[in-house]
Amino acid sequence: MFRLGLIVNPVAGIGGSVGLKGSDGMQIQQQAQALGGTFKANDRAEAALKLLKPFAAEIDWFVCPGEMGQHIAEAQGFQVSVIELSVKEQTTEQDTRHAVQKMNELALDLLLFVGGDGTARDVCSQVGAEQPVLGIPAGVKMHSGVFAVTPEIAGEIVGKFVRHEQLNVSHAEVRDIDENARRAGIVASKYYGELWVPELGNSVQQVKCCGQKNEQLDKQEIAAGFIDKMEDTIDYLICPGSTTAELMSQLGLENSLLGIDLIRDHQLIDSDLSEQQILSKLKQGKTKIVVSPIGGQGYLFGRGNQQISAEIIKNTGKENIIILATPTKLEALAGRPLLVDTGDAALNKQLSGYCRVDTGFDSSVLYPVGNEQ
Repeated sequence: MFRLGLIVNPVAGIGGSVGLKGSDGMQIQQQAQALGGTFKANDRAEAALKLLKPFAAEIDWFVCPGEMGQHIAEAQGFQVSVIELSVKEQTTEQDTRHAVQKMNELALDLLLFVGGDGTARDVCSQVGAEQPVLGIPAGVKMHSGVFAVTPEIAGEIVGKFVRHEQLNVSHAEVRDIDENARRAGIVASKYYGELWVPELGNSVQQVKCCGQKNEQLDKQEIAAGFIDKMEDTIDYLICPGSTTAELMSQLGLENSLLGIDLIRDHQLIDSDLSEQQILSKLKQGKTKIVVSPIGGQGYLFGRGNQQISAEIIKNTGKENIIILATPTKLEALAGRPLLVDTGDAALNKQLSGYCRVDTGFDSSVLYPVGNEQ
């Protein structure tokens, strides 16, 4: 029997759709709920766990009580052993750390956790040195290299692990940023350690990296080219990133850097929009989404811009997504595709294929988008 542990951070990602740039801390979680943020960690866990149903008779599940794992595993029909753990009604990082300590005693073949960088930090701080660990991505910040590309791919990796297929297992960095600094427009990740992570091809995301100074001229040319082609009366949703920040700078507009801004006719209409605010704007006219992939990882959607939800992408249309990236950023992917993790598997597939990426003033390339391994 394959011994599989599961820890769910039920509040992971709640701040993403409402533009809070993170979910760490009870105050932020309460603020997110007040703004209409919803709990999505169980949905992300379900997308992975349902792929393990064919292996139910081969897995010994060890889960945390209640919303930290028991409920979602039992909802998928698994027979589980619930570890002895006192869990607060609103869980905290201490609950995660205590759960990992308990899991360390169980000689697990693999420990699954559902969350973001903050959860990865908590796991890393307590887990045994040789314990294989895999993250199901559910947070707002996911700079660490310990997460599967999507929840579904996490399920595929675990399935291959259960079948004893050969997988690479290597150390991957856990990194996190200071959320308060991020809300002030300062983004700098800090190294917190490494986890022993199984992977299959390009199934585990890369550590987010920042662009180099010699990219600045490319960003300036990309921005100038975008501005030259802007259409009147079109609403442009400007996603986070240094490349999109450059085009806002050239327009002479203030930029929230880590939020979603709306511009029309070269003017800033609204800034730092939440998912619901964006949905209300979509009713007012034609909209295009302007996005730049995360350096080193290649994510277009699902990392740091969760305000752009699957519903928004569907309403906008694939043909109205504008992708901006410097040649250096694409080269750093070493042939890996750009990635999407919208929380909607059908939409992820729809967005896959070769897409145009603007790389200069009047230059572009066709580059693959897709999560298939």
